Amino acid sequence: MSASQTSSSDVPTLLVKIFGKDRPGITAGLFDTLAAYSVDVVDIEQVVTRGRMVLCALVTAPPRALEGDLRATVHSWAESIKMQAEIISGLGDNRPRGLGRSLVTVLGHPLTAEATAAIAAKIAKAGGNIDRIFRLAKYPVTAVEFAVSGVATEALRTALVTDAAKLGVDVAVVAAGLHRRAQRLVVMDVDSTLIQDEVIELFAAHAGCEDQVAEVTAAAMRGELDFEQSLHARVALLEGLDASVVDKVRSEVRLTPGARTLIRTLKRLGFQVGVVSGGFTQVTDDLKDRLGLDFAQANTLEIVDGKLTGRVTGEIVDRAGKARLLRRFAAEAGVPLSQTVAIGDGANDLDMLNAAGLGVAFNAKPVVREAAHTAVNVPFLDTVLYLLGVTREEVEAADAHEED
Repeated sequence: MSASQTSSSDVPTLLVKIFGKDRPGITAGLFDTLAAYSVDVVDIEQVVTRGRMVLCALVTAPPRALEGDLRATVHSWAESIKMQAEIISGLGDNRPRGLGRSLVTVLGHPLTAEATAAIAAKIAKAGGNIDRIFRLAKYPVTAVEFAVSGVATEALRTALVTDAAKLGVDVAVVAAGLHRRAQRLVVMDVDSTLIQDEVIELFAAHAGCEDQVAEVTAAAMRGELDFEQSLHARVALLEGLDASVVDKVRSEVRLTPGARTLIRTLKRLGFQVGVVSGGFTQVTDDLKDRLGLDFAQANTLEIVDGKLTGRVTGEIVDRAGKARLLRRFAAEAGVPLSQTVAIGDGANDLDMLNAAGLGVAFNAKPVVREAAHTAVNVPFLDTVLYLLGVTREEVEAADAHEED
């Protein structure tokens, strides 16, 4: 510890706490009152909850002969505006935070006191200290962020994420630091993530082979077929379908609630956004144009003489392919892999989720939730913004500004 650090830790300080009904002018009034004693400001924190404020100011103590007068003056001022005051003597600044800084985002629909208690207890048991709590959103879910120190991020993630589903909440744990605000890349799966549908099923409905496609999908889920085998088997059932059905399928695609808000906000923040899909470019290219995406890659249905041939062309986008494309997009975007976010719901997204700096399992099956960095189990895709520290108020303010 340096000499300056040692001396500053020995300086007498006062913690001045003001609380009561919030209204304009309180902060200015407090510091006007303190200014008469020529104190220096060491730290300030203010919180307003349902119209009630708590304002804390850590200031250097005045000469001992004046401290009693300062205390009396602050209390008198607080009473004059119908507030309460508390003043505590001490030495130096706040105690240093422990090593290991993390941000824990908790999403609840609703967020219960029981779940909040359990999360706080788990943080303490893991050796972490909660330094600050901040609400990010109150709808469509309640989202709060805990700033935690004193425990490594990976250890904290392991401690919190395991039982989150049992508590009825989603929990994301990321390392705090400048990188969280750095320009990033977000890559999403398409079927049952960006959109509510499975594109192959939409095509199958027009071909009258929904049941056969479902049988092949079930076989793949049982492990009897790998993704590439199941893809070829399902696409083969579309042989002879008129190419005009592509436009019909595009019109039937339903975006997941919050998808437009997520992409619009990410773009405003300077993120690049892409999609990778085991579906088809005939749909993803259209989504890229409609949503202003930077990257899109999927399988391509072969069309000859205005008919689907029942085959796909080009590179197959499977589980390994999605992770490979994430790396390719990151390289093209000039973004380190540690600053990428991947979002998906299926087992074929796992390699991509694990390769990204933050992998988000969106309404996924248990095996995917357990393997991903974090999970979101509410049907609103824009809740991913809260995991990045973006508040609902910031999103709405940006939308209102654009409308103006």
